[in-house]
Amino acid sequence: MASLIKDALGEVPSDRSVLVVDVGGTSVKILASAKTEIRSFLSGPGLTPHQMVLGVKKLASDWRYDVVSIGYPGPVLQGRPTAEPINLGHGWVGFDFAAAFGRPVKVVNDAALQAIGSYEGGKMLFLGLGTGLGTALIVDGKLEPMELGHLSYKKATYESYVGRAGLERNGKKKWRRRVADVVERLTAALRPDETVIGGGNVRKLDALPPRCRAGHNANAFRGGFRLWAKDNLIPPDLPPARIRRRASRHPRPERSQRRSSG
Repeated sequence: MASLIKDALGEVPSDRSVLVVDVGGTSVKILASAKTEIRSFLSGPGLTPHQMVLGVKKLASDWRYDVVSIGYPGPVLQGRPTAEPINLGHGWVGFDFAAAFGRPVKVVNDAALQAIGSYEGGKMLFLGLGTGLGTALIVDGKLEPMELGHLSYKKATYESYVGRAGLERNGKKKWRRRVADVVERLTAALRPDETVIGGGNVRKLDALPPRCRAGHNANAFRGGFRLWAKDNLIPPDLPPARIRRRASRHPRPERSQRRSSG
């Protein structure tokens, strides 16, 4: 774990300090630039976004950070959650994270965050084995978040068989066969250069399917740092609402002024 954190810190932008928040169904984990200790607190079915922000601020009270990256356990469109999380409380859709933190914030799906941190080039499919099945595809550096886990499979969906419920219902041996089958089906359809299998349950596999490598939850922190790297295309930052309102009251500078400012 220590070496993975050290590697992740190598992705920190030099011009700003980043706080990465990985929101999960059982815990919220955080890591900031120049820090080597992951901090966490319990989440659970009653956790609201307001409580999450308060918990993060308390944990990070002695850390300096300029911007925030959030991995959200649900679908995200243009940097904003589009559905309430299954395993947490309500109020996430429409919540102003930037205003709550008082910092610019980028929000992506939690599987996408791990995918970004796992990416090494080409066309990569990410499959996160956790509570459900998190999925993302990155092609030549461009992220395509996906919800493949909700597609029909046998009598239900992919994630109902290879997520935590399927593991607990069917046992490890049968679950492993289902994972191998799902990976084979998805890779045959999408034809990635490689597939990264991450999430908390990847360690329960006795062997990886062909052309796959194991990811690690710590890659979410590398992904959070990469979100703020120069020229990153995913997704635009969301400044706090009061900053947006203040900016809207001032005219845009002339083109010559914009050039000289930067």
